[in-house]
Amino acid sequence: MPPARRGWLPLLTGVAVAAAVTTVTSVPARLKWPNDVLAGEAKLAGILAEAAGDAIVVGIGLNVSTDPAELSRLPAGPGALPATSLPATSLRAAGATALNREKLLLAILTGFERRYQAWRRAGGDPDRSGLRPEYVSRSATIGRTVRAELPGGQALSGPAAGVDSDGRLLVRVSSGAEVPVAAADVVHLR
Repeated sequence: MPPARRGWLPLLTGVAVAAAVTTVTSVPARLKWPNDVLAGEAKLAGILAEAAGDAIVVGIGLNVSTDPAELSRLPAGPGALPATSLPATSLRAAGATALNREKLLLAILTGFERRYQAWRRAGGDPDRSGLRPEYVSRSATIGRTVRAELPGGQALSGPAAGVDSDGRLLVRVSSGAEVPVAAADVVHLR
């Protein structure tokens, strides 16, 4: 896989998770660039992808049956979510019609495998593999005004215009230019 295209791996994973959640539980899941799965305006799952030599290890944290009362008591000390984070939710709290973990896991893994193989066969091309259109259709970020808090304390704001061929979020700034963002904490603005 071309190194520049590896940024699509967490996005591909998010598509697989959101599709499986929606299909198996009837909870309409959406994607917040680059690595969150949402139910409404709350975070249902997070995805982490890290390089380990030539491999990329992907981890998924999905809140399945956490009780809504427990979600409101998340810790506020070290390791707590930053103040800009979305509130947490779970499939149970979001009104899932079914909580069969085996069926959900199988749907996630099967969906990941199918999308990964198509993406790989297409040489990492998100359009030829069908990945970019599917990501865009599930995105809760594209089309919204966002603030991208970049490493080093910089920030930029504007409408999220799309995702480029390397998986970077395109933010349209006041000049009209679309600035690609590879790493940032993205906040959806109202």
